Amino acid sequence: MLVKLLVSVVIGAIIGWVAGKIMKTKNSVLGNIILGILGSALGGFLGGLLNIEPTSWIVSMILAIACSCLLLWLYKKVFKGGR
Repeated sequence: MLVKLLVSVVIGAIIGWVAGKIMKTKNSVLGNIILGILGSALGGFLGGLLNIEPTSWIVSMILAIACSCLLLWLYKKVFKGGR
């Protein structure tokens, strides 16, 4: 149980870093990692709601990166004044 949680956090952190690079944010690495973990959780939640079954880990990663990018975009619009 603890190992699965730790692996999820590490993968979320990597996804946050990737999403930060895609979105070209000037947030701190820690901020991108936190938003990546939240984006990964959001991706899993939305995937379950929409009945998107991850047929492979690649599908899960793409969904998590897309949701992390969405969260980074929203963060930028709300807290940075749309710059």
